[in-house]
Amino acid sequence: MTPTTETTVGIGGAAESTDMVLNIGPQHPSTHGVLRLRLLLDGERIRRAEPVVGYMHRGAEKLFEARDYRQIIMLANRHDWLSAFSNELGVVLGVERMLGMEVPARAVWTRTLLAELNRVLNHLMFLGSYPLELGGITPVFYAFREREVLQNVMEEVSGGRMHYMFNRVGGLKEDLPAGWTARARAAVAAVRSRMDVYDDLVLGNEIFRGRTRGVGRLAPEAVHAYGVSGPIARASGVDFDLRRDEPYLAYGELQDTLKVVTRSEGDCLARFECLLEQTHNALDLADACLGRIAELPPGPVNQRLPKVLKAPEGHTYAWTENPLGINGYYLVSKGDKTPYRLKLRSASYNNIQALTELLPGTLVADMVAILGSMFFVVGDIDK
Repeated sequence: MTPTTETTVGIGGAAESTDMVLNIGPQHPSTHGVLRLRLLLDGERIRRAEPVVGYMHRGAEKLFEARDYRQIIMLANRHDWLSAFSNELGVVLGVERMLGMEVPARAVWTRTLLAELNRVLNHLMFLGSYPLELGGITPVFYAFREREVLQNVMEEVSGGRMHYMFNRVGGLKEDLPAGWTARARAAVAAVRSRMDVYDDLVLGNEIFRGRTRGVGRLAPEAVHAYGVSGPIARASGVDFDLRRDEPYLAYGELQDTLKVVTRSEGDCLARFECLLEQTHNALDLADACLGRIAELPPGPVNQRLPKVLKAPEGHTYAWTENPLGINGYYLVSKGDKTPYRLKLRSASYNNIQALTELLPGTLVADMVAILGSMFFVVGDIDK
């Protein structure tokens, strides 16, 4: 008699309760940066989520140690390519603090202005791309139209469209071009006049609200535990903004204009609302800076530096309220022309870790809505 083999196949409810590991990304090795999410699923529900970072590791912190204090500005500039000007600021503020250097008033106000214009450029990208991820293609066209208006004035003043390289230790590369402030004021007014696209077209869309309201709630306790900052933290009711709570640049004189936007819901909709309202306020701050610059007398925008710049031996920490959250720079010097150590604390790196808290218990269908509302740049994660 021929022996037989018996195989048992599970079907029905047994198959539905089987856990499955699903990898979301990395999509393609030649993209500008990728994030991988390792999800453990129980049917359509996420049981566990693990963000896997490091696919774009560039060794920036190690390269800081082999570049002088002028060259490291370029490395920091490219870290979060949507916040290039703000990235430069943290480095130069840290070095200036080590040197005990005072920056001319004209440079301080111009830095504040350009930082807020850079904030608007950053936020516009997410205000357009987030609805796109939820199926609405129209807002991204408007977002790039407004970005183009502001990029034109940023390019005119710095020569760069994304990587400005306009900050220098001791001030700025050069003074503003003749007539630039009037053109910048017109650009700010043009963008402000068309912001109702996001107020009405996006927030007024019942599909968008249905996909985001009550989805991906982030508790304030998780915000503190993971070091989440920026609009994402404030959307969960954590009322903290360095521009108000530890003012730098000219923010101490802009407290009447500065508005720290918060929400208490902590969901995807609240994060989008914070980002949108913060964009409105950044335009107001830019206008206030333009008004103050017009009142300043002509003067220098930088300090004269020695041919070889060396920071004294010691250490310091500088942090800034970047568009995506808090960026920190811990600088250690041994008295050489290069940093002994420059540790970078990037906003996106901490913010993305909160996905381990946000995603478990949610549906796979809501994962894209939650991921898009975290507003991160991959280059800012992979140091």
